[in-house]
Amino acid sequence: MKGLAGRGNQLAFGSFGIKSLQAKWITGRQIEAARVAVTRYMQRQGQIWIRIFPDKPITKKPAEVRMGKGKGAPEGFVAPVTPGRMILEVEGVPFDVAKEALRLAAQKLPVTTKFVVRRDYDANQNA
Repeated sequence: MKGLAGRGNQLAFGSFGIKSLQAKWITGRQIEAARVAVTRYMQRQGQIWIRIFPDKPITKKPAEVRMGKGKGAPEGFVAPVTPGRMILEVEGVPFDVAKEALRLAAQKLPVTTKFVVRRDYDANQNA
């Protein structure tokens, strides 16, 4: 996957988010692990948006099978992510809670990420 994310590269829903800095495939299991980590830390307060969806099927041939004989069976689904793509967004929690929750989520993902804050976010008003 070449190039930067052309779409989905800005905060659209929440005040905080994590943005990918690498190009990788992210599986549905990794996305779910990140979602669970955020939800647990925020104690079900605020709102979460998952901005990527695993809609690309990945196939694999069984072990010890000779070359040829067609394409392998679908093994799972992935979300292709390029640098700049927003992965998760959070709203309705204080800055420090959001930062820690998204840090925990980033540890579950195979890409390096960057914590992003909405440009017009006011820490005093939302505290």
